[in-house]
Amino acid sequence: MRAAFLDFDSLGPADTDRSPLTNLLPGCEFFGATEPRQRRDRVAGAEIVFVNKVVLDRETIQAAEQLRLICVAATGTDNVDLDTARDRGIGVCNIRGYCTSSVVQHVFTLLLALNQRLAAYQARVKRGDWSGGEQFCLLEPPFRELAGKTLGIVGLGALGNSVAEAAGAFGLKVLAARRPYRLSDESHLYNVGGGEVPRIGFGALLSRVDYLSLHCPLTNETQGLIDEAALQRMREDAILINTARGALVEPTALLAALSAGKLGGAGIDVLDTEPPPADHPLLAAELPNLIVTPHIAWAAREARQRAIDELAANVAAFQRGDSRNRIV
Repeated sequence: MRAAFLDFDSLGPADTDRSPLTNLLPGCEFFGATEPRQRRDRVAGAEIVFVNKVVLDRETIQAAEQLRLICVAATGTDNVDLDTARDRGIGVCNIRGYCTSSVVQHVFTLLLALNQRLAAYQARVKRGDWSGGEQFCLLEPPFRELAGKTLGIVGLGALGNSVAEAAGAFGLKVLAARRPYRLSDESHLYNVGGGEVPRIGFGALLSRVDYLSLHCPLTNETQGLIDEAALQRMREDAILINTARGALVEPTALLAALSAGKLGGAGIDVLDTEPPPADHPLLAAELPNLIVTPHIAWAAREARQRAIDELAANVAAFQRGDSRNRIV
């Protein structure tokens, strides 16, 4: 069964084991990356195609006459034309739950670094403020305890729920936004009890939380969700964390809020264009209350290996005639 992996470098081949795939598909071709001009030739004749972020549009899928299964090495499938795959009778499957622990720890890495003002304290230590000080410690800038504060979550799926569960260890109270996400929604608590995270209106959530973590998919509804109007609803000392999709946050509005002291801080792991241009506003900014990381929340080594294992499990199910993680 001929197969091709179009962007295997996105899973880190140097420290991962591809044998779960090659044991099932000995002839699988692994391409580090695939340019748009190369897609058509590389899928020609393949029965199974693996992609992470490479776009499989209508033209590419239509040209792949032997294609039977598309395996996406991620949970989101917005890079695949699902309608065309459905029309052609081509299966599409994704992977789920492979990076939950990795994302959760990155969320709190960003949140804690910003909350503890680590960049500012590191700068003061390097500047000699500690060694030249009169006291045994430095106390500026001040920071706060997480216990008793409120964490807001937008997108209460597997990742959002796992972040909520971890928040309990810090004594954080957790609220989630109810859908649809509308600034005008000032509704009170819903789904209280039974162990569920209470849900409130999006507008009410923004004004009540000390920390806000985004875990919703990118859709027409959520594009630019955190814009100038949304940021104006948030507390001036609130911290925003985005490990979901870059286009959820309007970058110029975020930069303006941070620069003007209208937001306490932001930890951003994803940008609206990836890889981003060198002059992207959030990359060019030099602000102590902004941390930008290069889309690594998902990427602990164990998570990347788990992604390969999950892809192999999807292929094994397909070869048995079973359905596993099927989107189409």
